Amino acid sequence: MLVITVETAILIEWKNYAKKEHSNYFPSLPHLGVSMFNRIVVLLQTLLFIPLYCNQKIDSMGLDLPSGGHLTHGYHTIKKKVSATSIFFESMPYRVDPANGMVDYAELEKLAHLFKPKLLIAGASAYSRDWDYHRMRKVADSINAYLMADISHIAGFVACGLANNPFAFCDVVTTTTHKSLRGPRAAIIFGKKELMDRIDQAVFPALQGGPHNHQIAAIAVALKEAMSYDYREYISQVLKNSRCLASELTNMGHLIVSGGTDNHLFLWDLQRKELNGFSGSIFEALCDRCNISVNKNSLPTDVSAVNPGGIRIGTPATTTRGMKEVEMRQIANFLNEIFILGDSLCTDFVRSMQSKPKVKELTNFIASNDKYAEAINRINQQVLSFAKTFPHPSVPFPHISGMEE
Repeated sequence: MLVITVETAILIEWKNYAKKEHSNYFPSLPHLGVSMFNRIVVLLQTLLFIPLYCNQKIDSMGLDLPSGGHLTHGYHTIKKKVSATSIFFESMPYRVDPANGMVDYAELEKLAHLFKPKLLIAGASAYSRDWDYHRMRKVADSINAYLMADISHIAGFVACGLANNPFAFCDVVTTTTHKSLRGPRAAIIFGKKELMDRIDQAVFPALQGGPHNHQIAAIAVALKEAMSYDYREYISQVLKNSRCLASELTNMGHLIVSGGTDNHLFLWDLQRKELNGFSGSIFEALCDRCNISVNKNSLPTDVSAVNPGGIRIGTPATTTRGMKEVEMRQIANFLNEIFILGDSLCTDFVRSMQSKPKVKELTNFIASNDKYAEAINRINQQVLSFAKTFPHPSVPFPHISGMEE
């Protein structure tokens, strides 16, 4: 009875949240991570297009990984099929225009008419601009394809009208609930009524086992919060902070892909990998040592995702801790200082070793160089002092290692 009550409550919250005819939801299994719901979309393609036991391959198109796309939208290399969607289905990527860092819709349309996918996917994990769902709907209609939007990263912005609405144009909309929506690690699939029986079958019994009731209840709480005034204030500040941080780094002379952001994240092109080996991997490692969390990320011009030339930065966590534009300027100063240190460090390494550094080699180089070790320790202490004034909402700082008085 409790499970039925919770499930009924969450369906009500979803209908209030999305104003959609029908929705389906499910908690991701923790040991499978967020890719679980994309696996369901993979199976959904089978149930939509392929008769049972037929070996026919189905085609899909999604944004290429180096252009900011998600790994599960069909990414593969010349040598290897990486994700389940590329292993079991034929996939063709579309890309951003390297000149401006934005989705090249003209190229997308040309590729779609040549490739004729059955599923066209809008959505990304490292793309800072909004989506033209109306234009993609026209492309999908012209080739008789389904249009799907993965709004995992931007669900909070969609909920508050700060991003374009995919529900007006898409056949299927998927989202995780733990990114900008700030809920539990779980996911939900929306679909038009005529697709829902097949979507439900793809969820259970095809891929999902018993319900995770704690996650189901947590989704309902997150959706209720997303309709509140406080959440709207929060997500609006996330956007202000993201734009402020990107603008500050631009003013310091750094290159932000696409020139800015329309959401909670942006990509920073370090522009140094080919010169002295200062890659996103090295910048990420240096930030870790300074108690700043960023992640290395491929750029549209990168050949390898293993050693990318960029960094992805987002502002939801800092905003949750109460930071605003003033703090974003301070964070930009920290990041700029780490960039200058890293650039000098890599240059000295190349001069000394006659080769470009890898992360482990650079760690050993720092250990033998007091100047760099002391500089990293100084920034580290400055970051800790700064962070103390913005405690995590649920964790007292004295209980965090390294934060004791």
